[in-house]
Amino acid sequence: MPHDDIRMRGFLRRTSLSDALLLLEPHSLPLEAEAVPVEQAWGRVLAEPLTAPINVPHFHRAAMDGYAVHGEDTFGAGRYQPLPLQVRGQSLPGRPFVGTVQRGEAVQIMTGAPLPEGTNAVLPAECTEQIGDLVNALEAVPPWRHVSRIGEDLKAGGPLLPEARRLRPQDLALLASVGQTSVLVRRRPTVDLLTTGSELLPPGRAPDGPQIVDSNSVMLPPLVERDGGVLLRRVRLPDDRASLRAALQESEADVVLVTGGTSVGVEDQAPALVAELGTLLMHGLSLKPAAPTGFGRMGTRRVFLLPGNPVSCFCAYDCLVAQTLRKLGGRSPEGPYRAQSVRLQTKVASQIGRAEYVRLRVEGTDAFVVASGGASILSSTTRADAFFLTEEQSEGHAVGEWITVWRYDA
Repeated sequence: MPHDDIRMRGFLRRTSLSDALLLLEPHSLPLEAEAVPVEQAWGRVLAEPLTAPINVPHFHRAAMDGYAVHGEDTFGAGRYQPLPLQVRGQSLPGRPFVGTVQRGEAVQIMTGAPLPEGTNAVLPAECTEQIGDLVNALEAVPPWRHVSRIGEDLKAGGPLLPEARRLRPQDLALLASVGQTSVLVRRRPTVDLLTTGSELLPPGRAPDGPQIVDSNSVMLPPLVERDGGVLLRRVRLPDDRASLRAALQESEADVVLVTGGTSVGVEDQAPALVAELGTLLMHGLSLKPAAPTGFGRMGTRRVFLLPGNPVSCFCAYDCLVAQTLRKLGGRSPEGPYRAQSVRLQTKVASQIGRAEYVRLRVEGTDAFVVASGGASILSSTTRADAFFLTEEQSEGHAVGEWITVWRYDA
């Protein structure tokens, strides 16, 4: 065993979760921008602020069905004192009235249609009475009543959407409304998933003898997608140094996730390989149950070493990888979980010097511990409604104490 090989000798140093997050900051800067069609930009993050190229609306348009009129012609009108106006024609959406409307005249108009030249108000249909080619105004409307004026929604040159905005469906509608065909957005980080373990069976197989089913390769892709990443490759590897080395060198992704083989056992090759092929910046995390977690760089690739145990893998991903992927894609680093204040109904004991990943069942505002720290019970994550992390310098929490937890069902 080489003198710098830590296998079977324990972690040389465990990094606190807070220090690990600080270490990741310079490796989590937003990626470069790329142009995408507006129709494909949902969920993407703007790489620049946008200004409105035109006024919206770019013409005065009717906000109600009725009659376009000179508002002044209706002054004094009422149910018992109707004022007659000569109907000149119609203005429909896409088919405007052509000509100038004179005083004492009106044009039937539909919502969204251009206001004819010479008019400045819309008399609602329910406030009229049509008799032949005349319409009686039964109510007065002041100038610009029931009219959407030029630039009322957006003014040309004014702010449209801010930089770093994660685009929503209504944002895409707004972009389309001003004629935008494409937008500059942050590139989504690409991800390779390397799952190691000679004992692993592919998903869909039943556990057999000493072999277990690979569940990490099923769990991690939707998490990557949730956090804005694009999965390029999903590779299952035996505990073989040459195979893992080749897979690491072949990767062209922004982020490589290696699950399994990341601890200090005889078969744990990943940490030494990352150190050999690049720089191993962290190995060992003061977080139970995600201690066998590491991070390094291989050129432009960010390599996360995640525990093979599914609960530990899930914990390590959510605490470190999720934030990095979100920041690379220009998103807020805040995770997708909804916060809730709850009152503990179970005591939580914690060891000073490390954080613990506690899963809880929540009933109303009462919370009951399902599991604390332990890595072996995957069902604890499905039976739990929420989780929280104990503070590294905390000895735990007493029954009756109020804490903030994060809901899985955000």
